[in-house]
Amino acid sequence: MAAEKPGLVTTVSIITRRLKEGKTYDDFRRAWFHTTGFGVGGKEWQGGSNRMFSLINIFDPREVIVVGFATTTPEQLEAALKIEVQFRGENPMDAVIEPEIGRKFTALVSEDDFSESGYIPYKPPSVGGKETDMAEFAKTLQVVAGLFTAASEKRDAINEARKKAK
Repeated sequence: MAAEKPGLVTTVSIITRRLKEGKTYDDFRRAWFHTTGFGVGGKEWQGGSNRMFSLINIFDPREVIVVGFATTTPEQLEAALKIEVQFRGENPMDAVIEPEIGRKFTALVSEDDFSESGYIPYKPPSVGGKETDMAEFAKTLQVVAGLFTAASEKRDAINEARKKAK
């Protein structure tokens, strides 16, 4: 859970896609770019956020990896996933990427800084300086898993319907 913000969880999505032959990162970015925000930022949302980092595999420049960090309540996550499913359904990337997509959805359990030199004493898992309650984390993980599963099923149904319509 995020420090000093009960009810918030940081989820990390790792999505890998392979560009079709002859397509560029710019082609990908134009197809992928979210022109609709997820609505999780600001005071009214208890300080939630959604940031995405796009990466290119240095050994395979056709592989694009997007790592998304979202800090939300479960309710905000559910609303954001609905926006994502709708947006991606209306803005498919079939012309730019290969059909196979790698998806990993995770939850942040600890952040550690190993920047210093020398001995670093062990410390329990924590996020933002607040120790992670592993029993509470296990419950949150189940809730988050259900939300991602439901969104994935909806997204996959939209994609299948689009493919059949072609």
